[in-house]
Amino acid sequence: MTTRYYTPRGGLPAQTELTTDRSVFTEAYAVLPRRTMSDITTSRLPFWDDTRLWVLARPLTGFSETFSQYIVEVGPGGGSNRPETDPAAESVLFVVDGELRLHLAGADHALRAGSYVFLSPAEQWTLHNDSSETATFHWIRKRYAAVDGIDAPESFVTHEDDVEIGMMPDTDDAWGTQRFADPDDVRHDMHVNIVTFEPGGAIPFPETHVMEHGLYVLEGKAVYLLNKDWVEVQEGDFMWLRAFCPQACYAGGPGRFRYLLYKDVHRHAPLTL
Repeated sequence: MTTRYYTPRGGLPAQTELTTDRSVFTEAYAVLPRRTMSDITTSRLPFWDDTRLWVLARPLTGFSETFSQYIVEVGPGGGSNRPETDPAAESVLFVVDGELRLHLAGADHALRAGSYVFLSPAEQWTLHNDSSETATFHWIRKRYAAVDGIDAPESFVTHEDDVEIGMMPDTDDAWGTQRFADPDDVRHDMHVNIVTFEPGGAIPFPETHVMEHGLYVLEGKAVYLLNKDWVEVQEGDFMWLRAFCPQACYAGGPGRFRYLLYKDVHRHAPLTL
């Protein structure tokens, strides 16, 4: 099956369109529908040329506190020789459109839609768009929670095509996850995976757990349980879940429902603020 990833293009809604939408921010979750990714909600970053981004998530005291997530759009000739200004930050880059050149550990890597990069804290890297078309990627950042006696994981580059889907048991292959980092490797304190549901696939119970989540819908549509509310979501929407927010979903079809999932893992709960 052909893989595709929804990519926002900016612009502005017409003056004739309705103002009401599915945007919601509650004490337990937030939903940013794809229409919120307009020209007037973009930001810029220091040391990035011909680049704009949509900020989907940022740490907020009392809400989701561990990560930030951007959709970054790099124009032809754009990019950065100094992309990260926080040496404590680790990152995942996931390309959804176009081509980019990553320079990492003395080597160049040609990135395309489906490319996945994990960047260890304090890693030296650059990213540029040498093509004639705009390129777009997701950038998930987290302050690495170092543990004495455990080294930080190494940076790596891979592609979705090279990562097997692990199917959940007793689901008739209707629900699976592509895990880009070894789920048993405690050096990693975050996982960024792709979750796939075939039409009719479901999370059949309200998951309720300590992990914060960011979910960006890459493809398809579903009905998602967020706390006490069933919310319709579609490709291009972003969901932001606080720790312990109950969640479940039902993929209604007609095609696959897929999302890029962030969660924090493998660390003690901090006992001081």
